[in-house]
Amino acid sequence: MLDIAILRDDPERVKKAIASKNADPGLVDEFGRLDAEWRKLTAALDEKRAEQKRFSERRDIEGGKKNKEEIREIEERIAGIERDRESIWLKIPNLPSDDTPAGRDESENVVLRKQGEPRQFDFEPKDHLALGEALGVIDTERASRIAGTRFAYLKGGAALLEFALIHYCIETLTNPAVIESIAGGVKPGYHKKPFVPVIPPVMIRPDVFARMARLEPKDERYYIPSDDVYLIGSAEHTLGPLHGEETIAEADLPIRYLGFSTAFRREAGSYGKDTRGILRVHQFDKLEMESFVAPEDGITEQEFFVAVQEYLMWSLELPYQVVFCCAGDQGDPDARHIDIETWMPSQKKYRETHSADYMGDYQARRLGTRIRRTHAAAGKGGKTEFVHMNDATAFAVGRTLIAIMENNQLCDGTIEVPKVLQKYAGKKITG
Repeated sequence: MLDIAILRDDPERVKKAIASKNADPGLVDEFGRLDAEWRKLTAALDEKRAEQKRFSERRDIEGGKKNKEEIREIEERIAGIERDRESIWLKIPNLPSDDTPAGRDESENVVLRKQGEPRQFDFEPKDHLALGEALGVIDTERASRIAGTRFAYLKGGAALLEFALIHYCIETLTNPAVIESIAGGVKPGYHKKPFVPVIPPVMIRPDVFARMARLEPKDERYYIPSDDVYLIGSAEHTLGPLHGEETIAEADLPIRYLGFSTAFRREAGSYGKDTRGILRVHQFDKLEMESFVAPEDGITEQEFFVAVQEYLMWSLELPYQVVFCCAGDQGDPDARHIDIETWMPSQKKYRETHSADYMGDYQARRLGTRIRRTHAAAGKGGKTEFVHMNDATAFAVGRTLIAIMENNQLCDGTIEVPKVLQKYAGKKITG
């Protein structure tokens, strides 16, 4: 959630900012109305409590009794207003960063840079499903009979390639020398702490999901009523709350996690789009980065995450572009959102394979995750403040498999495995 001081001191700025994200500015007005009423009642409560002390000093039992009842009534009204105010407060999205491009939707995103050139085939390339079916490594037909549409079996070489991506990613992001090199390329001397691998829960309580500002849209989530839990749509959904209601020592920052999990998405409203193969499915595996940093390192950490993504994609030798998402294409908790899109030969265009989201203190404020400053030299010794949080895709395995299969296909229908993965999966996928 936003700092209440911003909502009180500059509501017009907030209204303009959230309107750029296609959110309702009326939320700010409703919050202001409830907050004004809360402050008025709080002042009245303080006065009544002061009066109670005077009644006690005068030994006015009847007056004190009546005053106590009035205090109780005001407290009940305040509690109700606090609930309503927080409900509105939680619905107000984060403000986009000052450098976020203006725009209403993805058509107005800005390409920052490109790496690699799309391959020119001397034969007619196939899409990943045609390749996978011919090799017997992707089976959507049997999966649909068993689980329904938008599920798939990955078999043989495709399954090995998934495990190769997982192994390579973990090996890379836990390597101190590699992380130091990537971090130094972003900013000389930047934090070189490697990632801690995590296998997180794939179920999450509704209240925690809401605190992460990732519960909506609910129709995109799989819900289990018998246990009142949701299945996560990405590992960061349960990595982000890992330090909820905790105060972290500044010396322990940054904290960086690499989570691996299966992700579940209903893909509501997307029927008729990307239904072929494994591009947009209900279940897929994903490696996700999450970090907790001091406020002054927040944006640099996002740039570091993007540099990690580029290192992984460059090492796979896949053509990609880095895209700065406009305000209208950001998620509610995002202050700054960057995507990587990878070239898909069958579609003759770049498609999103990675995202990197910087939230500032928006999620941490909702979760109660703080840091305690220990550097007295900066005048902050002992001070407690909210951490800044980032999350980013390391590999969305299914989409990365598609990119590898389509870009590395050979004329005989086999698929060349990227060099960095060959020690795990062999040189070719032949079945």
